[in-house]
Amino acid sequence: MSDYIVRATAADDAIRAFAITSKEMVEEAKNHHNTSPVVTAALGRMLSAAAMMGVMMKGEDDMLTLQIQGSGPMKGITVTADAKGNVKGFPNVADVMLPPNKDGKLDVGGAIDLGILRVIKDMGLKEPYVGTVPLQTGEIAEDLTYYFATSEQVPSSVGLGVLMNKDNTVAQAGGFIIQLMPFTSDEVIDKLESNIKDLPSVTAMLSEGKTPEKILETVLDGFEITIHDTIETGFHCDCSAERVERSLCSLGEEDVKDIIAEGKPIEVKCQFCNKAYNYTVEELVELRKQK
Repeated sequence: MSDYIVRATAADDAIRAFAITSKEMVEEAKNHHNTSPVVTAALGRMLSAAAMMGVMMKGEDDMLTLQIQGSGPMKGITVTADAKGNVKGFPNVADVMLPPNKDGKLDVGGAIDLGILRVIKDMGLKEPYVGTVPLQTGEIAEDLTYYFATSEQVPSSVGLGVLMNKDNTVAQAGGFIIQLMPFTSDEVIDKLESNIKDLPSVTAMLSEGKTPEKILETVLDGFEITIHDTIETGFHCDCSAERVERSLCSLGEEDVKDIIAEGKPIEVKCQFCNKAYNYTVEELVELRKQK
């Protein structure tokens, strides 16, 4: 498999860990939305994180949504993931161009700026779980680390990265999430913090040829690791003509009449993958009859 997630535990199950390589997923998302390099980096980080958080969910039909609303030029990002490794997403503004940040890297924090991160988990209950936290940096990994600590009370370390080539293709993409269980000893915590403090960036490790398994070995150096499974992951949009037609049928009677009265065919685009669905006036009239 090309893009995949590794799920593991370490230190006698005191640590649970996830790592992902997601280059093809991010490249596909970039192609769907024609994103600029900084937007590709932001969207890619969100997709990678959502894919790992999606496979954390227990139910087969559980769904996760990550949303960022920011005051920067990108405005925000929405991504969704299921428990099987499928993920999709879109930026609010796809063509943002910014100079590099003070470290000479893509300025994701500047593109997003101040705002909120919302995590929505639909687990088949009456109401979905919704956790909302203020953005800490807009760089996404730090914001998710803060979310886990404050909303879920799970001490975590999140690392995410997207490296772009000069021709605006994706060179590397991936990440990891490390979480501590409540019974974790101070010794384990101190050792893990020491490892993370000296850790190379995610894209540096991927550029060295490290797989998700090797990334976890680096992050969890000195701990005995148990790899539980690997899960194929990728960009997958489940839009369809049937879904679009249901949406059109759900419009108010006056809205449908107005569209038909204009006498022009319409195009409906999926937000998540930009696929276009076209309808003639005759088809709209037929849909109205069905409604």
